[in-house]
Amino acid sequence: MRLRALLDTDALGLRLLGGEDELDRTVRGVMTTDLRDPSRYLAGGELVLTGLAWRRNAADSEPFVRILVQAGVAALAAGEAELGDVPEDLVQACARHRLPLFAVHESVAFATITEHVVRQVSGERAGDLAAVVDRHRRMMTSGPAGGGPDVVLDLLGSDLDLRAWVLSPTGRLIAGSKVGGPVLPPEACAKLAAEHLAAARTGRRGPHRLILGSTTYSVFPIRSSGRSPQASRDVRETVLSDWLLAVEADAGDWAEERLDLLHGVTQLIAVERDRRDAARTVRRRLAQEVLELVQTGAAPAEIAARLRVAAPVLLPGLGAAPHWQVVVARVEWEDSAIEAGPVAQSLLEEILVDPAAAGPEPSDRIAVAHTGDEAIALVPLPAVTAEHDGPETGVLADALLTSVRDPLSAGLDGDGRVTLGVSAAVHSAEGLRGALEEARHARRVAAARTGRVCAAGHQELASHVLLLPFVPDDVRRAFTARLLDPLRDYDHRHRAELIPTLEAFLESDGSWTRCASRLHLHVNTLRYRVGRIEQLTSRDLSRLEDKLDFFLALRMS
Repeated sequence: MRLRALLDTDALGLRLLGGEDELDRTVRGVMTTDLRDPSRYLAGGELVLTGLAWRRNAADSEPFVRILVQAGVAALAAGEAELGDVPEDLVQACARHRLPLFAVHESVAFATITEHVVRQVSGERAGDLAAVVDRHRRMMTSGPAGGGPDVVLDLLGSDLDLRAWVLSPTGRLIAGSKVGGPVLPPEACAKLAAEHLAAARTGRRGPHRLILGSTTYSVFPIRSSGRSPQASRDVRETVLSDWLLAVEADAGDWAEERLDLLHGVTQLIAVERDRRDAARTVRRRLAQEVLELVQTGAAPAEIAARLRVAAPVLLPGLGAAPHWQVVVARVEWEDSAIEAGPVAQSLLEEILVDPAAAGPEPSDRIAVAHTGDEAIALVPLPAVTAEHDGPETGVLADALLTSVRDPLSAGLDGDGRVTLGVSAAVHSAEGLRGALEEARHARRVAAARTGRVCAAGHQELASHVLLLPFVPDDVRRAFTARLLDPLRDYDHRHRAELIPTLEAFLESDGSWTRCASRLHLHVNTLRYRVGRIEQLTSRDLSRLEDKLDFFLALRMS
């Protein structure tokens, strides 16, 4: 549709503030945002709707408009409900960049505009199927009372005889049709998620056709905020966080109109995903604040005060102060410059949800921050539960990845790794710094293992890291001398820096590319050094046992 057509619809309440010469631009979609930089969610051609919450002062308008123009959006529509009139600085910025600008009357909901644009762009071609899309959209945009994605899936079943389910990337059932048959079993959910992630990693566009037993499914990716496959520079940025829609049917036999319908449904469900992410904002901020206090050495009283704020948000209605566990996760890709922290944060939020929990909001007790390449979760435990010692207390490393290992391995597809470490429960702010270090140590133990998806718990640290001070001195000296003296002697004679190379290689979890980058070496030079280490010590740094021996020797030296 053309921008000009929007002005011809009085019910939309749009008033043109600038860009009259650009009204023949084509609108290909619609996106609502209040992010200061929404570029990663834009594919081009959108009508962007904003409530102006991103604007703190007049200087914010110019960079915001510049970002939209660089992303190729069709126009901007600003709501008047928050600030009254649209600020003049925004009007001027849009004029400078030739970006059409509309004002949206405070009486008009963004959902009304979204409904109209999506219907015009795709729904009109679907004939009577468009009426079904409209019914779904009204349900979804009416807020929580609309019933969420379950209602949309029930309508697909009742109106189009399509059984469908919304799954997380780890295969957890988020929503499912209650019409026409039993609930999709967990094994099938995990298999569909794994097959979908594997297909997505090949770069093929959805829907992906999958066969489980004698049943054919078509799986559609659900991309937050209407992202297209081209919106992300690298599929690995989102493949471990996007939801998916699985439909019990072969979409290869469908007419174009029905495909458009299902793509429209994924956009509606993406609204629910955005609501879920918005609900996590407070919890993420709480975790970030606590983490910063812990890492900067703040006084325990200051950390305790922040934990008292977090506790009622994460465990509402709890009388006593909770105990806490820390979980650290890292997602790593070979030969990739992807910022791994946000990927790990989103994935850890999903992994920490009880696999048996259904629905889009079972994670209201999880607070996850990210710093650098790692994500750090603050997990509250009711004090009465945390007081019981035993194998069932709190988050368990072994159980954490049981239900998600296969789907994640498919999404990692041979060039990525997920490693997690879990601390013991601590009773107060004084123990939180130690819990963080404990979780990080456990993650490094997990990283020393083979496999794409690994976790380690605090119990495993007791067998080596925490017991190192109790190793007799003569045993310690003999052990370290046997492994490290040949390297020290070689370094002394040749200034080869084998010991620093070994330390960096283990700290990089055996990643050639990250270790080479850290040492500012060519990968071939690093391989030569590691080969020399193995030759001098008769050890193999690709083996877990030898990595662990070197790790302990360095710790005891």
